[in-house]
Amino acid sequence: MTCPQCQVSNRWHGPYPTSSPTAAPLIVARFTKAQCRPCPVRSKCTTSREGARNVGFSPRELLDLQVQARTEQQSLSWQHRYAVRSGIEGTVCEFAHGHGMRQCRYRGQAKAHVQHLFIAIAVNVERLSAGGLPDEPSPARPPTAFQNHLDHNGIPRLRSWWVLLPDSVTLVRWAIEAISVAGISEHRSTDPAESAG
Repeated sequence: MTCPQCQVSNRWHGPYPTSSPTAAPLIVARFTKAQCRPCPVRSKCTTSREGARNVGFSPRELLDLQVQARTEQQSLSWQHRYAVRSGIEGTVCEFAHGHGMRQCRYRGQAKAHVQHLFIAIAVNVERLSAGGLPDEPSPARPPTAFQNHLDHNGIPRLRSWWVLLPDSVTLVRWAIEAISVAGISEHRSTDPAESAG
């Protein structure tokens, strides 16, 4: 390896395993102190006070794959495919950070499913209340009336509103009441203990 000042590294070592089990091993090229100390641009090259410059890089096969992937990322077809992923990443982030979806509040698959459905309904209602068309980019969200109420009264906003909800039986009872108010009579069981599983 040759540095910008035409010094050639004298040793190559590796490949060394990295701290992450999924990361590629590194090959390290080392320059000597005698090469680096008298260099006029040493401060731009390394932050080491006494030592010399060490350069770590992946093996040749992985470098070639990285170059190939970066050139592919410039194509329109790749950018079109990635646009789908970038759109869903915002939704996943909203669920995880805005609504506490990293962990389920309840045990059991049925209760966890009910939690997911209610959060999805809440997110959809929140998005529909913003009033934008599906094809338009969404503007920055203004605070909700509830958030304005909290701010006006000096009440701190919680990261997740799930901490305010009661246990699953009461949650299912609320759902049953909401369904009965809406006039939907297809619900099989009216006992909250049976619905909670």
